[in-house]
Amino acid sequence: MARVETSSSRPYHLVIFGASGFTGQFVVEEVARTVSEGPKGNLKWAVAGRSKQKLEKVLEQAAGALSKPELRTEVDIIVADVEEPDSLAAMCKQAVIVLNCVGPYRFYGEPVVKACVENGAHHIDICGEPQFLEGMQFNYSSQAADKGVYIIGSCGFDSIPADMGVLYTRDQFKGTLTALESFLTVSSGPEGGCIHDGTWQSAIYGFADSHKLQSLRRKFNHKPLPTVGSKLKRRGTLFYSNEIQQYTVPFMGSDPSVVKRTQRFLAEEYQETPVQYGAYAGIGGIGSIIKLMFAGMMFWFLVKFSFGRNLLIKFSVFLHIYIYMCVYLCVHQMEASSFQFAFYGEGYAEGEDPSQGKPSSKIRTLVQGPECGYVATPIAMVQAALTILNESTALPKKGGVYTPGAAFAKTTLIDRLNKHGIQFSVI
Repeated sequence: MARVETSSSRPYHLVIFGASGFTGQFVVEEVARTVSEGPKGNLKWAVAGRSKQKLEKVLEQAAGALSKPELRTEVDIIVADVEEPDSLAAMCKQAVIVLNCVGPYRFYGEPVVKACVENGAHHIDICGEPQFLEGMQFNYSSQAADKGVYIIGSCGFDSIPADMGVLYTRDQFKGTLTALESFLTVSSGPEGGCIHDGTWQSAIYGFADSHKLQSLRRKFNHKPLPTVGSKLKRRGTLFYSNEIQQYTVPFMGSDPSVVKRTQRFLAEEYQETPVQYGAYAGIGGIGSIIKLMFAGMMFWFLVKFSFGRNLLIKFSVFLHIYIYMCVYLCVHQMEASSFQFAFYGEGYAEGEDPSQGKPSSKIRTLVQGPECGYVATPIAMVQAALTILNESTALPKKGGVYTPGAAFAKTTLIDRLNKHGIQFSVI
């Protein structure tokens, strides 16, 4: 069972590491909004990062934005740096849960995970990098289990809506759900979408190191999951989706990896029928296809060579400037932005034998929410942390490295998300 109590030596329920980063600032505000949802209605928390001055500024900004002047004086500051292991250890010893907002995780994530495991703090991140997520499972799951520590990755957009959306659809299906496809569409505000420097670098190196991910997966030596019902057919690289009425491509993020890991855990731990999963993203009409093909070819070419990756990283400096210009437009943009996951599933109705014939029953569900990067992600991350604090008995029996679905399958996380603007529904 997870240890979730504070103590004189571990005074904080949550420590937000990387609180002065672009995403971390939004996580700070979300935690400040939800302090009454902590254990006994009182969440104890602190912020952490390399610069005390920057952290003070973040608290100042949050105090003004939320009309909570007490944030300036009541929230403690911890100075910690990924390049200084002792500072990470000191931080982790004070936290029940570390909310790790420092990316790209492939470069900066492992020292924080290691410090959490060694010092008894649970760890939540918002990583979308399969190589990092699966690498942490391979390297630390056994140690985390011995320590009773939960390391739960990808607890933001898009893996929380995708992974929990699969479980929600399965639970709403009257019978045995066997296959599911998700279609993601994102509506941007009038100024378009923003991407920050860490996300940009994650994408560059994720494409460049895809061969390393395959090598890592072979080390697990997993047996194929059993297929129940008709085998889910993979769609083409580009196709027109009748489901969402626009051109669509396979989703290139971490969702398929995260969902498959969840399904494996549930099959092995609870003997549940694994759900086959395919993930896709809508890109719009013909004009969007032309832009995507040109950008995709350029990106693919550049990430294959070191000079190209360096060029893309250098370009991210200008991207970073653009992002901070976006801050001035953020409120209006976020109010107009949203996402939607449409899930289409099939399976066997109650009373039907899954070993006989093809699936005959279908279901459609939706997961909808606000702007995905800096509104939905902080909501999902903070609600995941609050679920650990308030529902420790519903978590897996032992510590380890888990996906959101594996960690929270038996909790009320979906209900919590519904109350905070990420809506799950059956259509």
